[in-house]
Formats: sequence, structure tokens, C-alpha cells
Amino acid sequence: MKALLYEEFGQLPVLRDVPDPAPAPGGAVIEVAATGLCRSDWHAWQGHDSGVRLPHVGGHELAGTVTAVGAGVRDSWVGRRVTVPFVCGCGTCPECVTGNQQVCARQTQPGFTHWGSFAQYVAVDHAESNLVPLPDFVGSETAASLGCRFGTAFRATLRQGRAAAGEFVAVYGCGGAGLSAVMIAAACGARVVAVDISSRALELARESGAEAAVDASAVADPAAAVAELTGGGAHLSLDCLGRAQTCTASVRSLRRRGRHVQVGLLPPEEAAVGIPMDRVVAYELEVLGSHGIQAHEYPALLGLLESGTLRPERLLRRRVPLSGAAEALAGMDAPGAGGAAGVTVVVP
Repeated sequence: MKALLYEEFGQLPVLRDVPDPAPAPGGAVIEVAATGLCRSDWHAWQGHDSGVRLPHVGGHELAGTVTAVGAGVRDSWVGRRVTVPFVCGCGTCPECVTGNQQVCARQTQPGFTHWGSFAQYVAVDHAESNLVPLPDFVGSETAASLGCRFGTAFRATLRQGRAAAGEFVAVYGCGGAGLSAVMIAAACGARVVAVDISSRALELARESGAEAAVDASAVADPAAAVAELTGGGAHLSLDCLGRAQTCTASVRSLRRRGRHVQVGLLPPEEAAVGIPMDRVVAYELEVLGSHGIQAHEYPALLGLLESGTLRPERLLRRRVPLSGAAEALAGMDAPGAGGAAGVTVVVP
């Protein structure tokens, strides 16, 4: 099969012929119809994820058709259109049996713990617990954005963040995850303030339901700007980019008893970010993390698509072949500097 392979971190991946994957016991192989290009893929390529072993094939947001299954997996999966959450739980550990597969201690992740979906085929583990059937009303390109960006934003905004109608929600970083969070928060009746340095990203945020936008490159203090727009601070703020300054600003954007959710991964050199704990204590703030989405949450997410409440296809802005994915990956660290706003999907 063709796959986008890199042999050194930071080295531009190259399209190569590699052996087709075989299903492991309990696993499955999926022929990839579409796969999203996400900043998490950029982190893996840069060597920020300790689980990645070289040589490597990235990609973790995928949709396609099951072509083979391993021992212990029902043959009826073969030929079905599916997606998977980017965190594949083992199905048997204490976290999994309580429905928290997104923090499974034995999780596997295509594109991180093993070769991913920037290829014609991808293998996944624990298929019975992680394969999600796709209904006909969801196209493969739209489905490819659900496993990480929309799924992560769904959990971060509604489950961890508990966004509610009438509340102010600030979203820092309007890439794929951020725009998804904007759309989800607005759909539940929240009043969204989007923060970014890209005018195009902020334009898309307004199109996705944000009622106000802050150009962080044009104001001295984005957190103060959010506080002014919201009459004292947001009830919920999400850092969907993953930088020290956006994390800190997100916390500082909150009103008393507000909630911060960290969505974006921070580079290793910024991971020990200085959160203003004096503000956390004085305001009784909640500081939360959010990591992916469980397979059992997909029916609720897909129901919002079926009703038309969410329209993730509106965020699809660029489609590239595998041969063009390396250049697109290299551009993931250039927000506001010529990178494409919205969601990029690789179509093998």
C-alpha cells in the first residue's frame, strides 16, 4: 500500500510503498476513505509524543470500510463503513468498564502508538469496542473530522465544560477543534467569543456561531478583551490551540467560579505552563483537561448531525491527496501565517 512515512522527527514525510497491515487478534483493518489532518499529527511528527517509534506513519482521524478482522471479531464488520475514536480503549480495564475509554490506561492510538491513517489501509485494536458504524447520512470526509476535532470538542464543551444556554463561552484558537467547539457551544445556546490571530479563522468562527471575535494580534490583553465583551468574564473558556499564552489567557478570561478546559496539547517545553493559581483560588475556578471521546458517545454526536444542529461539513475547506499531505502537515504550525483556515482532509 501507499503510505506517508517519515524516518526522522521533523523530516518531511515521503509517500512510499509499504506492506499492507494485517489484523491482530481482536483487531481490524480499515481501507481509508478520508482522514483528517490535525495539529496532534504535527506534534507526533515533531517528536513531542513519547509513544511514537520511527519509522512512522501518522494520521488518527479516519473513516473508511472494514476489509479484514482478526480472531474474536465478528465477520459482519467486514464491508461496513466505520470510524473510530482516536483513543481506542482496551475494553476491560477499570476506566473502560466505567465508560471512560478516553483515559484507558492501555489505550492505543492510530498514528501514535502504531502506524496511522495517512495510508491506504490502517489497523485498529480492540475492534468490537471501538468500531463505530457510520450511517448513510454522514459522508466519509465529514466522518473523518469527528474522531478527534468534533469528538474532542463535543466532550470538552458539553461534558467536561458543561456549556449551557445563555452562558458566555470563550474559545482560544479557531483551528479545527476550536471551530468545532464554537459550533457546538453556539448550538446549545451559549454566547461564544472566539479568539485567534487569523482574520480568516475569526471570520469562520462568526460563520459557525460566534457572536463576538477578538483578534489577539491587535489587542494588548486578549483576556481583558474577553472579560469586557462578556461583562466580567466567560463562564467557560477553552484553550483549543495549546500554547502557554493561550492557556494562561483562557484562565484569566473567566468570571468567578468559571471553568477552564484544556483541549490543545502544549509543546514539551511549554507543558509546565504557569497557570495563575492565585486567580484559581480567589475565583474558585475549575481547571479541567479533555482527551478525546468514547465510542459510546458517538450516537449522541451523530444525532446532532442528523438533526442538522451541527454541520461539520461547513468547516471542510481543503482536500489534498496523500502526495500533498506532507506539505500540509508542515504548515500546521503556522496559524495566521498563510495556513489554511478550517479543516483539511486527506483523501487517499
